[in-house]
Amino acid sequence: MADSQRGHAALVQQLDERGLLSPAWREVWERTPRHEFIPERIWRQLPERCELITSEQDRWALIHSDEPVVTQLDDGREGGPGIATSSNSMPSMVARMLGLLNVHDGAKVLEIGTATGQVADLLCGRCGDGNVTSVEIDRALSVAAAENLNRRGHAPTLVVGDGEHGHPAGAPYDRIIATCALRHVPYELVEQLLPGGLLVAPRVGDFWCGALFCLTVDEDGTASGPFAGTATYMPMRAHRGAAGATPDTSSPRSRSVAVLPQETINPGFALYAGARLPGVTLVEGREDGNLRVWVTDGRGSGAIADADGTVTEFGDRGLWADVEAAWSEWDRHDRPSAGDMGLTVTKSGESVWLRRPAQVVVSAKPPHSPSQSGSL
Repeated sequence: MADSQRGHAALVQQLDERGLLSPAWREVWERTPRHEFIPERIWRQLPERCELITSEQDRWALIHSDEPVVTQLDDGREGGPGIATSSNSMPSMVARMLGLLNVHDGAKVLEIGTATGQVADLLCGRCGDGNVTSVEIDRALSVAAAENLNRRGHAPTLVVGDGEHGHPAGAPYDRIIATCALRHVPYELVEQLLPGGLLVAPRVGDFWCGALFCLTVDEDGTASGPFAGTATYMPMRAHRGAAGATPDTSSPRSRSVAVLPQETINPGFALYAGARLPGVTLVEGREDGNLRVWVTDGRGSGAIADADGTVTEFGDRGLWADVEAAWSEWDRHDRPSAGDMGLTVTKSGESVWLRRPAQVVVSAKPPHSPSQSGSL
């Protein structure tokens, strides 16, 4: 137990030295040891798979590290492909999100994605049990989280349900935090916030990476705010990407690239291109130790770009040419960073903007409606 206490103290100290904890939050973190929320069976997330932790030494090293601890594979079903579907999140990311949430004593908070219960516990320590509601779609996870919280003497309102709809029965809230990634922002969540309320969540991006955002709700029901750096979170179950058509590789076309793949691995460009190229997925990987980028559109077209400056395209669409066109636009705008862009959500849809809300990169209708591209 002494080693656990030392490990926890060292982790909190690390978060504090990185400027991620206010004095009030540090006090809460100090009395919220991570190991009290971790089940026996856990995995480490590797780039292409999850690795089961089998030794006690590796277990404690992972728990006291600034890494996510995977706590569920394949939605709890045995014999699946081994995809992580729940975790105890990376401590520095949790601290960043709680900092963005900017809670005050007695703030009424809704959390989406209870998972192990640690974030709910932290919120209880800061805002009070009666002011915290947490929604989890997986009943088994919710039950385990309730046991963790009860053992620590906390009793927030725990709800089993689809977090995409929030929890209207407990609304309105001062703050909403999602600990799973959103592909779009359901307006139901915005409606459950008071004017001046904040919504903090990760945004899942098909185009290479995701990002955190922090939206403030205006009196007219508009929610808007900047992106706040990159974030990689598991998507909300309702927001998982659908498998698209496999690229038709029967007629490959090879050429030299105008934009090298290594130039596309940039958070600012990823956000910009993700907005300009809806439905296009870009994935980074390695082939014989060299960078390789795969791009697909889910409709049968694809491209493979290599670090040596060659690209091979498949299908009807010249996908890498579309990536190059988006890169040229981004370059003309002085290569804005992720922090130069933001998101606005209204009842009619959402828009990604560059440097100010009026400068729209792309506007989109709610899901299942035709999208509309903006111009810059």
